[in-house]
Amino acid sequence: MALHIASRRPDGLHSLSSIVVFPEIGDRITVEPNSQLTLEVEGPMAADVPKGEENLVVRAARLLDPQGPARITLQKTLPVAAGLGGGSADAAAATHLLSQLWGCSLPSRDRLAKLGADIPACMFAKPAILAGLGEHVLPLWAFPPLSLVLVNPGIPLPTGEVFTALSTTDNPPLSPDPDLCSWKAVVQWLQWLRNDLEEPAMRIQPAIGEILTALSSCDGCQLARMTGSGATCFGIFPSKSCAAYAARRISERSPAWWARATWTSDEDRYSARLT
Repeated sequence: MALHIASRRPDGLHSLSSIVVFPEIGDRITVEPNSQLTLEVEGPMAADVPKGEENLVVRAARLLDPQGPARITLQKTLPVAAGLGGGSADAAAATHLLSQLWGCSLPSRDRLAKLGADIPACMFAKPAILAGLGEHVLPLWAFPPLSLVLVNPGIPLPTGEVFTALSTTDNPPLSPDPDLCSWKAVVQWLQWLRNDLEEPAMRIQPAIGEILTALSSCDGCQLARMTGSGATCFGIFPSKSCAAYAARRISERSPAWWARATWTSDEDRYSARLT
């Protein structure tokens, strides 16, 4: 929803403040007992996913228990390196499920944040403001449901490249939030905020600007902005039907783009996935 880069730390990492939500779209993780730790990746986006120890799901499993055995299956449906936090969400889901399978405690937020800045928020999996490296998670309990359209140009955009292209690292923080019970107030608040990575990402991948224009031109679009480090962008719409119509029109006009309508809800994302 928004991503403000507050400062560059002495260790080269960036302190940030951002708003995250969790729409009803994503990959699917299942785990089951096995004699060793294995990862199988399936689905339409599987070809671009690393299968070995470098995969964030495997790294999360090793963090939880270096010797823990399990068969993990990842059904990959989100684009890779798309700024959607898909890898972090997969790692969080695997951590929740493996902790149940192995009967062990969850790692601390600080340890998870070192593995991936978005993972603590993905462990929470509800609207929140993130601060620091992502280890500080402030819940936005009254945040209303949103109808969204997500659009990706089909070209991976590694996060490191975007941060390298960032010219300003000392930006104003998030403004105080309004009464979040009102959908209109939330949209107006978000319109005042920004994504500080949008400009450097567009210099690397100009298709982001084309997507933002396409979303903004759709009937009912209240806000169009890049998500995370890109190249995926989102649009906020007043209803599910309006979002579905916009996604269909964008797909018709630009069939090479990945465009999906979705929405946010309070459903528990980690139930019924342990087999």
